[in-house]
Order: sequence, then C-alpha cells, then structure tokens
Amino acid sequence: MFISNLSLTTFRSYKTLDLDLSPGISIFIGRNGEGKTNIIESILYLSFLSSHRVSADQPLIQLGSTSAYIRAKTQLPDREVLVELEINSERANRARINQNPVRSQKEIFGIVQAIYFSPEDLDLVRGDPSERRKFIDQLLILRSPRMAGVISDYERAVRQRNSLLKSRAGTESLTAWDEQVANFGGEIIATRLQALRDFEPIFQEIYQDISSDKLAFISYKSSIEEPTLNANENTAKILERMRITRAAEIERGLTLTGPHRDDLLLNLGDHLVKGYASHGESWSVALSLKLATYQLLAKDGLKPILILDDVFSELDEERRAHLIKLAKSAEQTFITVAVENDLPKELVGSRYLVKSGHVSKIATGE
Repeated sequence: MFISNLSLTTFRSYKTLDLDLSPGISIFIGRNGEGKTNIIESILYLSFLSSHRVSADQPLIQLGSTSAYIRAKTQLPDREVLVELEINSERANRARINQNPVRSQKEIFGIVQAIYFSPEDLDLVRGDPSERRKFIDQLLILRSPRMAGVISDYERAVRQRNSLLKSRAGTESLTAWDEQVANFGGEIIATRLQALRDFEPIFQEIYQDISSDKLAFISYKSSIEEPTLNANENTAKILERMRITRAAEIERGLTLTGPHRDDLLLNLGDHLVKGYASHGESWSVALSLKLATYQLLAKDGLKPILILDDVFSELDEERRAHLIKLAKSAEQTFITVAVENDLPKELVGSRYLVKSGHVSKIATGE
C-alpha cells in the first residue's frame, strides 16, 4: 500500500497542506519544530486513531479552530480508497470512506497501515509496561483491524468497572462489567500470545543478525496464572482472579486483573533488557522489535508504510545498514531528518523542505 495524496487542514502547524506522494522513499528535511513530524503524526493517526505524541486530540487542532482534517488517498493492492477524518474538539470525531460517512471512525482501521521508528522507541525497552502493551496491541491492530474494536471495548469496560469500584458498588452492579472485562480481556490475552508466538522467532533471528553476543527472547507476564491461546480459558481465569481480589479492588478502586496489567519481558541471555542492557544493546533490541514487526506483517501478506522519524543520527553504521535495507524494500517509506547530513547517502528519493509549517519539493540536483 501507499499514500498518493495527503491533505491536512488546520492540523497542528498546517492551515492547509496538499502533498502528492509517490511509492518509494520520501524524505522530509527540516529543523526541529518546523512541522515535519506533524506530517508523520497525521499518517499514524489514520493508522491507530490516536497520536503517538499526546493522549488527547485537542493539541492536534490548530489554535482558533474547532476541527482538524486529515485526508489520504490510499492505493491498496486491489483499489484506491479516499479516507477522511474530522477531529473535533467539541463533538465526536467523524470519518468518511470514498466520501461516504461511516457510522464509526473505527471503520477506517486497516486502510492506512504504518510502522513507525524513532529515538523514542528506546522507551519500548527502558520505559513503563504501558509502552510495551501499546506496542503489542498496535501489532494486533495491524494484523487484524477488528482487534481495535475489542481493545477499545475492553478499555471502556475497565473504566466503567473502575468507576463502580470507586463508588464501592455491590456485587450485583459489578457482575455485568466483570463479564465484559473478562470476555474482552480473555480474547486480548489469547491474541497477544498468538502474535508473540509468530513474532518471537523473527525477532530472535533479526537480533542475532544485528548483535550476536546473546540470545534475545520475549516472555509474557500476565496478571492471571498460565494464560493460554484459548480465550475462554483466559476469561474463566480472569473471573476467578477477580473473585479472589474483590476486596482489594474495592479498597483501591482499580481493576487489578486483565491485559491492562500485563507486560512483555524483554530478555538478553539471563537478564532483563530493562536495567541490565547497555545503550547499544537497548538500541539493538528496539530496532529488532520494529524490523520484526515489518517482517511479520510482510509474512502475513501486508506491506505497511514505513516511517523513520529522525532516527539515523542516533544509530551506528551497523544498525543503520539494517534500517537502510528495510527502507529500500518497503513499498513506501517516509523519512524525516533535521539536516541532510543525517541521511545515509544510500537513500535516495523525493525530497521536501519543511520550514515554518510549509512544505516545498526540492528539485532534483538542487
């Protein structure tokens, strides 16, 4: 897949932006704060219906406006699809597909699929469990867009259940929400485990190629004992754990069991990456996670857009080589750099200068 046209209106620093794009590599050059990452953010928002930089939508809307608009003409293997998203500050967001309104913005999942790599990806290795949960759940959504609805429904059920726990509601009031949290949660855990089963061998092979010193592996740390690939079994275990921890949950006003409490444990040899790995090893693990994501999706028959945001200046020559190889193989790659010298000479493609919220194509030989 690739985006042939991207249009933004009152989105971040762009009052209006209209970009015709091509397959292959597109390079956006601009100092920090000039607006190049805003372009990347708009593409990722179409992929996941959330920003990779902020938790709320309001910062995406230009000051003085009540809405922001993202439009992308996307070339899929069998058809062209125009997807349009209206991000609103005072009402629900709205979406259209081929100019037809859809009932829920979630219906656009799967039209634009993107994998993003940036210096912040070190947080996958060194950050809180929430970073790794987000990583695995985005992988689930890319592989199966319907999982976006399951994850959203699960999060809504947890919020409602937490509200009831805080109000010290009785068992009768909690029962319906217990079941929703357990049903959705059981499916999410099973799907995560299946994804990891498919993902880990690819991850291990890539890490071995980048840094052959130690064996890298991933284990799933769950709030239930012995989670399985069977969603119903996981659901039963969540319900049983809820029964055991009911008093503690009411006391704390929090749901203590479910996939929102789980973590991916990244290991090198006998030690966790977090807290033990060197800076170079941490980068190798983060890079391997993203390269493995792309390769797994390719194995599934998908060719997502690859986004590399200001990352080359952070990598040594060997790690850059792996990323360069992937950038060349992807159907469409977007690269941002602060200065042209940060860009490996092996990467050639359309170049754009981003300055003060304006984007201009750099003519060949300029």
